[in-house]
Amino acid sequence: MVDGLIKLQLIEMNYREFFTAVLLVLTGPCAFGQGANINIHLRGVYETKISIQSQASGTLKTVVEHSSLKGGQNAVLQIPGESLPGDFVLRFDYKENQGSTPYPAERRIVIGNQDLELWVHPKHINNPDSTYFQKGERENAMLATFSAENQQKREKLGLLQNLLMGYDKPQSAFYKSAVNEFESRRREYNDWLKQQSRLHAGLFVSHTFLLQHLPAIEWKGSESDRLQSLIANYFEGIDFRDSLLIKTSGLRDWMNGYVNIYGTMATTEALRDSLFTLAGRRAIEKAREGHPMVYGWMVDYFYNGYESFNMQAGIRMLEPYLGDPRCMTTKRIAIEKRLKGIETLKPGVPAPDFMIKDDSGKQVEFSKYKSDAKYKLLLFWSADCQHCKELIKVLHPWYEQDGKSKVEVFAISLDDTDTEIASWEKATGKLPGFKHRRAASGINSPEANAYYVLSTPTMVLIEARTNKIVAMPDNLESIKQSIR
Repeated sequence: MVDGLIKLQLIEMNYREFFTAVLLVLTGPCAFGQGANINIHLRGVYETKISIQSQASGTLKTVVEHSSLKGGQNAVLQIPGESLPGDFVLRFDYKENQGSTPYPAERRIVIGNQDLELWVHPKHINNPDSTYFQKGERENAMLATFSAENQQKREKLGLLQNLLMGYDKPQSAFYKSAVNEFESRRREYNDWLKQQSRLHAGLFVSHTFLLQHLPAIEWKGSESDRLQSLIANYFEGIDFRDSLLIKTSGLRDWMNGYVNIYGTMATTEALRDSLFTLAGRRAIEKAREGHPMVYGWMVDYFYNGYESFNMQAGIRMLEPYLGDPRCMTTKRIAIEKRLKGIETLKPGVPAPDFMIKDDSGKQVEFSKYKSDAKYKLLLFWSADCQHCKELIKVLHPWYEQDGKSKVEVFAISLDDTDTEIASWEKATGKLPGFKHRRAASGINSPEANAYYVLSTPTMVLIEARTNKIVAMPDNLESIKQSIR
């Protein structure tokens, strides 16, 4: 059955599609129930907790863990089939001695369809003399070999490219000679990548090789012209039909590189939002021609970025893709909810109501809360959110010094785990003056749902007298511009 399937598909597939099909057969639904085992032998420490975290979604997600393993012992961890093949972080929270505080150690590992055996000294987790796989291990051995050779080949290319990008005399003989040298090396390097990709196409890790491809650049005009040429050619070496791309950690790094090029051209916040929206449209249109899962991944990638910076224009740009049945986005409901919030929460409309305690401790509707300030500011936040910390670091001093008479701040915490709640309780003591409230159920609370909050921080500026929305500020400067 499998042999017949492969022979039939080979007629129409190129080598990359063929080996992707083979990998999917070997690690696909028929093997999902089995997964893969990793046998870990621990030495050099007293005890450790072990966790294996998938990098496929862009945020680390624990797929399996072992709560306690003593030094000198071994443990077998089973990776679920639906996570394979994949790119993982293997983490050890180890105690050097019985009374020691746990200390983290991490390394990247790649798992295909091969069971692994790993001898680990957590203090030297990335030293091949102290931490190593069994003889005959394929994926990680190939990754190490490729990475070493790739670094050596790219080093001089990187120096040449940086020189050419910033050089101010493109008509000089030196510049033209350097261009010829770079182009010769670039073509040779890209051919090597293709060769390695073909040679090791049966391994999952080979699907990351072409993410190292160096695109062509028109070495003419200004530095800005060269950046535009790099953007135009950025996707030339990538096959978006390869569905296994989304299981690698390299795809996100590669896309971050693409977005960062646009970031170098952004001189204002408004221009940044415009450029990042353009970057998303161009990238999604390219991915749209490929596998539906890669297409959906690309929509997810940009939604997460736009949501982090509250880029409403970017989120609106995503709307047409939700109606495309080929787009296998995992964020469809979240994007639809966000779009509804953008349409609903506009300046001039009444702010949604919820219950809150007044100064006397009595529960009242938010719309009826009496404030001496002209404005009420809803701040949805989380104590462990880095963007929240950065915002509060400037917002609270301004509030204490200039804002109290103008704005009353209602800090609505969306922390909902025991660890998060403890962090929130500690943080509130450093933020006097704010009206603090923790929304039970966090991001799924009635308060968060009423304001279509999907990430933190989210702010809503409301006129206290009319209870109408004035603005949805992104930062302190936006608040200052909105209050009169």
